[in-house]
This record gives sequence, C-alpha cells and structure tokens, in this order.
Amino acid sequence: MNDIDEADVYRLIGEEGFARLVHAFYAQVPADPILGAMYPKHDLGGAEQRLRDFLVGRFGGPPRYVEQRGHPRLRMRHMPFTLDEAARDRWVQLMDRALDQAALPDEVTSMLREFFAATATFLRNQ
Repeated sequence: MNDIDEADVYRLIGEEGFARLVHAFYAQVPADPILGAMYPKHDLGGAEQRLRDFLVGRFGGPPRYVEQRGHPRLRMRHMPFTLDEAARDRWVQLMDRALDQAALPDEVTSMLREFFAATATFLRNQ
C-alpha cells in the first residue's frame, strides 16, 4: 500500500520528474518492434507532450491536457490501434524501464507502476 495520494505525485516530482519519465519512455519507442509502428515518427514529440500533460493533470498538477484536448477518453483515443496482450505487455515493459531510469521516489514509482499496469490492461482492445 502506498503512503501517498495520487494528487501528491505532482507535488513530489513536479514537471521535471514527469518530463524525465515520459522522455525515457519515448526514447525507447522508435526502435521497438511492437510499439514503434504505432507512433508516427514525425509526431513523437507531440505524443511525448500529450502523455506528459495527461500524467501531470492526472496526478495533481495543472490540467493542461484537459484544457487543450478535453476529457482524455482513453479507450476512444486508443481504439484505432491494435492493443493486444503483446502490445500491452511491451508498453508496460518500456514504461517500467522508464520508471527505473527516471529515478523517482520509491512511493511514486510504486504508485505509477500500478497505475500504468492497470491502465494498459484497461486499454486492451483485442
């Protein structure tokens, strides 16, 4: 069990922590044989910004994602992609590596690992 609330994450790691995490994730994507094709190379920077803004708002920071794009509607936004068990597992694997690289506080890392695993499972559509 975590000793922090989800809303505390932003206070603990700030913009910089989310930026490190999301950058470490997207640095792995282009060469990945499963996920690489799902992300247009010309929009990796945009994808990185959208995920960072979503996470910042979801975990207690400014709601930039909602202000710019509206409700996240995660299932709808991910429906065009084939998200089977292999894609879900690879996404979680890359995010786990990114969490290791980002060197966030242990309680934040634990909370985010649980969140990412559950959300990736929720987004499976195959």
